[in-house]
Amino acid sequence: MKTEREKMIAGEFYNASDPELVQASRRAHLLCQRLNATTEEEIAARRDIFQELFATGGDSVWCEPPFYCDYGDNISIGAGVFFNFDCVILDPAPVTIGDRTMFGPAVQIYTASHPMDWRLRAKGKEFAKPVSIGSDVWVGGAVVFSPGVTVGDRTVIGAGSVVTRDIPDDVFAAGNPCRVIRELE
Repeated sequence: MKTEREKMIAGEFYNASDPELVQASRRAHLLCQRLNATTEEEIAARRDIFQELFATGGDSVWCEPPFYCDYGDNISIGAGVFFNFDCVILDPAPVTIGDRTMFGPAVQIYTASHPMDWRLRAKGKEFAKPVSIGSDVWVGGAVVFSPGVTVGDRTVIGAGSVVTRDIPDDVFAAGNPCRVIRELE
């Protein structure tokens, strides 16, 4: 029989109030609290926290706090990633971010979702789908990524967009829902 954590990672219905998941989330929240209390001069301390928080990466991340996430250990980031102020990653499913990707302020990445059937919601059931964002991507401020989306390499996502479906490599995409506006050269 699978644990709630195994169900969560597999994209199956799980119960987020499971004690193991609550403990893992608490760990991430405490690390985020430490991160968000750092000063501008404590860049090395921020990177140490990210290395402890993330599954992979963190040694070259640049982040302007505050930053928040659910678990942290489901987040894998490449080299030279930049998070501006107020970014949120809900990561019950894996979140993968490529090298040199830049996030504007108030970007939100959601892998968590809830069933449409109210009876399942009433039982505390949730599910999650992975989000993947390529390398050399620029994400404008206040962009929201929905569960299960993939964004290709070298793409630009316009500010305020809601990404509800996959976006290919080398395009400028924007809107709600986000759609390809044009190809980039």
